[in-house]
Amino acid sequence: MHLLHTLYEPEGDGPHPTIVALHGWGANAMDLLGLAPYLAGGRFLVLCPQGHVEVPLGPMVGYGWFPLTMGAPPDPAAFSAGVEDARRFLDAALHRYPVDPNKFVMFGFSQGGVIAYAVALAEPERFAGLVALSSWLPPAVVEQLPPRPRERLATLVHHGTHDELIDVGRGRDSVEMLRRLQVPVTYREFEMGHEINADSLQHLSAWLEEKIVSPIVLAR
Repeated sequence: MHLLHTLYEPEGDGPHPTIVALHGWGANAMDLLGLAPYLAGGRFLVLCPQGHVEVPLGPMVGYGWFPLTMGAPPDPAAFSAGVEDARRFLDAALHRYPVDPNKFVMFGFSQGGVIAYAVALAEPERFAGLVALSSWLPPAVVEQLPPRPRERLATLVHHGTHDELIDVGRGRDSVEMLRRLQVPVTYREFEMGHEINADSLQHLSAWLEEKIVSPIVLAR
């Protein structure tokens, strides 16, 4: 597989409900892995790929999915490369790991959420769910989406009311765009900053249990 990644694998041979979790700007493949044991009782196979863009952080190096320029939209070619990285990783993961393709979730935090939006909204038939935490949906992504039915793409959006990096208004605007696309979205705000706090994690786990683990999902 072309992207370095970490994984949490539940007990049993599978196939397992699966989350592909995309980290935010300046993080790495370890960043979201610690959530895995707390999501629906640890029943999800969680795959955490690492973006290819290096982000200098003093003596350390973090990673991202596309270069960021403050106050400007992402370069279209660089953004497309990040989306293609994620798509290639998904294709490889389905062949390599015991993934239940009918309970497959695209998940992203912050910048990773932007990529998750772009991938899942373009090919909603591939996924049972979409999760975007502390993120935003760029209008340019919506404008380029192919016509697809999205009424079955269960979607969860969380945002902190005190988010110091991505204003909560951008999260609200994203939800309005999702509703116009007829995406069945659940939206929650939490008293937190740019993070996943205990209340957010608890609600996320319950949503995954209700929307992904428990329902009988018809083969696609």
